[in-house]
Order: sequence, then C-alpha cells, then structure tokens
Amino acid sequence: MPTAQIGVTGLAVMGRNLARNLARHGHVVAVHNRSAERTRDLVERHGSEGTFVPSESMSDFVASLERPRAVIVMVKAGAPTDAVIDELVPLLDEGDIIVDCGNAHYADTRRREAGLREQGLHFVGCGVSGGEEGALLGPSIMPGGSQRSYAKLGPIFESIAAEVDGTPCCVHVGPDGAGHFVKMVHNGIEYADMQLIAEAYDLLRAGLGESPGELAKIFAGWNEGDLDSFLIEITAQVLAHTDAATGKAFVDIVLDEAEQKGTGRWTVQSALDLGIPITGIAEATFARSLSGHADQRAAARSTFGSELTPLRIDDRDGFVEDVRRALYASKVVAYAQGFDQIAAGSAEYGWDVDRAAMATIWRGGCIIRARFLDRIREAYADDPALPSLLVTPYFADAVRSAVDSWRRVVAAAVASGIPTPAFSSSLAYYDGLRRDRLPAALIQGLRDNFGAHTYRRVDRAGNFHTEWAGERSEQPA
Repeated sequence: MPTAQIGVTGLAVMGRNLARNLARHGHVVAVHNRSAERTRDLVERHGSEGTFVPSESMSDFVASLERPRAVIVMVKAGAPTDAVIDELVPLLDEGDIIVDCGNAHYADTRRREAGLREQGLHFVGCGVSGGEEGALLGPSIMPGGSQRSYAKLGPIFESIAAEVDGTPCCVHVGPDGAGHFVKMVHNGIEYADMQLIAEAYDLLRAGLGESPGELAKIFAGWNEGDLDSFLIEITAQVLAHTDAATGKAFVDIVLDEAEQKGTGRWTVQSALDLGIPITGIAEATFARSLSGHADQRAAARSTFGSELTPLRIDDRDGFVEDVRRALYASKVVAYAQGFDQIAAGSAEYGWDVDRAAMATIWRGGCIIRARFLDRIREAYADDPALPSLLVTPYFADAVRSAVDSWRRVVAAAVASGIPTPAFSSSLAYYDGLRRDRLPAALIQGLRDNFGAHTYRRVDRAGNFHTEWAGERSEQPA
C-alpha cells in the first residue's frame, strides 16, 4: 500500500465524508475506525473515488502515514477525543500533527495544544462547517494551531474547501484554540439566524394565517434579494415539503422542541466572560431551551390559554415587507455581535484573528453563508479595528431604512402575543447602542448605595463614593 499523506480516524458520517473529499482531491488517505467494519465499508463503497489506506489497528494506521504525520480525529467532543489522543500520542514522533475537526470547546483545545506542545507534538483545533454535505463537497475550514502545522495542512485543506471567486474558504485562524473559538461563534450566529427566521415564519403564519406553501414562496422570493443565504434557501425547501405519511405540511408534523448540542450555550458563556453583549444569540439559545420545557409549556397553556390577539393588518404585502426588513436588520445585529465577540476573544488570548478573513471563508461551504458576508469582508478589510459593523455606511443605511418596519413588527408581535425574543432583543440592542444616556447611571448609583461599589462622574476624573448611611457626602474612592 502507498504511504498516506494524511489520516482520518473516526468514520461516522462527517469523518467518512471528509476522508472521501480528501481522496477525491488526489490525496492518499489513511482511514481507521474503532469498529473495523466501518473502515471496510468505506473502502468497499467508495474505494473508486481515490486512494485509501485502511487499517484495523491504531498502530498500523499511524505506521501508514508519511512524516511528519498528520492525523485528523473525528470523534465526539470531550472524553472520547481525549481517549483517542491518549491512544495516538505514544505512537507519534516529534513534529507530528493531531487535528481535531470536531466541535470541541476552545478551552479544551487550548489545554490539549499546550500539553502536546510540551511533548513536541502539534495539536490543531480545526472548525469545519457545512454539515455532512459540506464535508464531502467542500466545507468552510477554520484551523488553529501553529504556523508550522499549517505549512503541511494548509495546501491539503485549501484543496478540499469550498471556493468563492477562486478563493478557498480556509485560512489559518490563529494559535492554539483560535480555530475552535471562531467555529463556536459561527455556530452561535447560526443559532441567532435560525431563530430570527423562525420568528419571521411565526409572524406570517400565526399573524397572517399564511399556509406553509405560501410562506415557502415568500422565503424563496426573499432569497433573491439582500437576504440571499443558505438558511433562507433551505427554509423555503422545508416549508414547501409535504409529509408523505400524512399528506400534511412537513413543518406541521415536526415536534416543536428544538434541540442543541452545546455550541450556542458555549458562545453565550464565553460572551459573558468577555463582557460582550450578544443578545440575539443569547435569546436564540434560550428560545431553544424554552421549547424543550414541554411540561411547563403545557401548564402555562392550561392556566393562561394559548389564544393570540388577531393582528390588525390592513396591508398584507406591506406587513410581509416589514417582516423582511426587520429580519434583515436583526440578522445584521447578530453578525455584528458575533464579530465583536471574535475581536474580544482574539484580544483576550493574543490570537490576532483577522475578521475580514473570517467573513471571507464563511462566504461558501458553511451554514451561515450569505450574500452580505461580502459586505462584512469589505468593512473589516477597510478598517480592521472597526468598532461596530453597524456603523459602516452600507449597514448603517440598511438599518436606517429598516428601523420603522422593525418597530412596527415588534410592536405588532407584542400586541398579538407572538413571542419574538430575537427580533425584540436585537432592536433593543440597536436602541441601547445609539442612546446618548443609558439608565446605567442609576444602576451605578444603586450599586454604590448598597455595596459601596463606587461610581465615576461625567464632569471630572476618578472614582467616588457617597456616604449613603451618613451625611451623604461624596468622597474620592
């Protein structure tokens, strides 16, 4: 058998498709799985797509790789990943590379990278977006780790990644956990994007009484304009689909409890640690949690009823357009907040992440690919230190033109009883960001009153404390 250029261990759907993608692009690929049957099945079914070097043992798998060895690990995050790494390390030599292409928490990646670096090994946390189809046909790839590891991995990954305008959707993100951090934020934006789409659907379905078939046409039309994106495209597909068993609209036979694998939750936890308000992503994560509390929802329906107050809409087409504009503005806020979090994480950990490069590689292959990522790329290329995506001329104009629609939609939703947590929180973020004075002044006063936490003044420098329990005189802190 030939010597393999790269190996994949863990041949479930994502690992299997990534291995096939590598082989299709001319790379000799070593393949291994804990269950040898899965390895044999891959070679039997897809051996004609390229050159695979199968192994039943981990030692034979490692021995089949050229040096420096590069091993892609595609197993469940957490303890299973650690177990595979522990099995690999004794078989590897100095300079070899372990690549975790799963959805690992970036803190685990930082821990693993530091530990393996001490043993002379390179560890790469690599985000891969695009699902099983992207893994096979061209994903967006976000590798972290050392520059030296990217010297070997870069040409291989760039060859299998999606391409937009001739540019591969793959770039070296930064050291240690940078790759998995930006993939985590990508998934957080994905949560917000899907929640906003679901809220737009709910407004038009519950508010206007539109059928799923009619809504499919509306979303398909939206996908031809500024909202052009993968998620809007597949929304139209899902809404147009009919369940074969019942003849009903597919969306009506799916249980309304949205699941999650943890990346949205990690994104919110990280943002809290970094002090970055990602309100749309947070509300999207909480909305999924709420949907899963079936017992509480049943009790609330029994107590309060589930009737909606009918929307008073005189202009059906005008309301549809208002929802479209509100959706676009809210999506801009979600992406802006996500890119703010990337900047904060990069500063905290010294990664020097290029936000323009992230927008570039998210234009193809990944779940959140969208037309306006080109505009985001241009904005950060023009000003890498941009304080907020919302203040760039293009997005500022887009939000200004949408804000009246945004307010009408949120007001109508509140009046009707249709929950729109992501729409509402995104609008509140916009309003808070642009206010001259926020009520945070009162909060600081309250904190000083009960806890002597001090405050700063608008008219002179320094920190101060008022003696609230005494004469209420002010003292420098």
